[in-house]
This record gives sequence, C-alpha cells and structure tokens, in this order.
Amino acid sequence: MVLLDKFADYQIFLVSKSPRRHDLLTGMGFSFQYLETAVEEFYPKHLMPVQVAEYLSQLKLSGIERSAYPDKTLFIACDTIVVLHETIIGKPQDKDEALAFLHRLSGHTHQVISGLTVATPHHINTEHSITRVRFASLTEDQIQYYVNQYLPLDKAGAYGVQEWLGYTGIEAIEGSFYNVMGLPTQLLWQMLEKV
Repeated sequence: MVLLDKFADYQIFLVSKSPRRHDLLTGMGFSFQYLETAVEEFYPKHLMPVQVAEYLSQLKLSGIERSAYPDKTLFIACDTIVVLHETIIGKPQDKDEALAFLHRLSGHTHQVISGLTVATPHHINTEHSITRVRFASLTEDQIQYYVNQYLPLDKAGAYGVQEWLGYTGIEAIEGSFYNVMGLPTQLLWQMLEKV
C-alpha cells in the first residue's frame, strides 16, 4: 500500500503557519488543514540545540487536546533553528538584527536543525534532522540587498535557502535541502511509515 493511500481517510493537521511547510507538505501529496496554536517559544536554557528543536516542536502541540480528536487524526509539527558555533540564531527582531545575523553566518558553516513531531490522538513521536550549510563570504552589498528586498524577519538565521541569498551565497549543503526550507520531508515520510 502506498503511504498516501494509508492516510487517505485521516484528518491531517499541519501545526504551523509557515507557507514553506505548507508548500512542502502539499508537494508530498497530502491533503491537510492548518491548525495554529498560540505558544510562547521559550525553552529551558540547559538544553542542547538538538533538544531545543525537538522541545519547540513538541511545544507546538501542547495547546491541543489531542485525545478529543477521532483516532484517524494526525498532527504534524516542526520547529527549525539555526546554530553557529553552538549558539542558536533565531528569527531576527528587525532589519538591523537580520543584517547582524547574516554577517555572523558569512564565510562559515552552520547547522540547521529541525525538530519534527508526528502525533495521533494517543501517540507522539519526535525526531530531528541536521543539515550543514556553508555560506561564501558575503559582501556588504549582498547582505543589504537581500535584507532590504526580501525582509527575512520570519526566518531562523535571517535567510531562506529558496530565495535570492540561497542562490547566490550558499557554497555547499550537506544533508536535507528541504530541512533548510523548514520541513525535513524524507524524515517525515519515514516517521509516517511507522504510524
């Protein structure tokens, strides 16, 4: 049985408002609905970066009373962080912070870590995906142009791999490209096979 057939009669919820995750899950062939929850994305400071991504992924489901849903319901939540030299670089608060983030990433390799949670009303499974991304040494003009034209304030690390800076500034990617976009699709497929 094809995996898509297995979930044909499931109600699937993507617990995210990210348009990139929406596009990727649609591209995988799934029919689903958005389910937004209002949670403050805080995490215990003692956690390692991988643990932070997994924690934030699970946190998105914390406001949902899953047991109130029918058995054939599936929840998918994901949180993606950028890590440079063990320091988490989140979403920039403004243009100045976006510029500062990109200056820090310029010429270095960083990690993109996604925590991915797949849950039913009675079970939950969380795993993670790590991708290494190497930026070329970016010029001031490149950074200024990208931030001013694309306003990457909703993106961890202040960039989108699928946008102009990804085309012009990334030298190498080791791991899942789609993880860098915000949803490790192959890992998701593996996790769905276990449901």
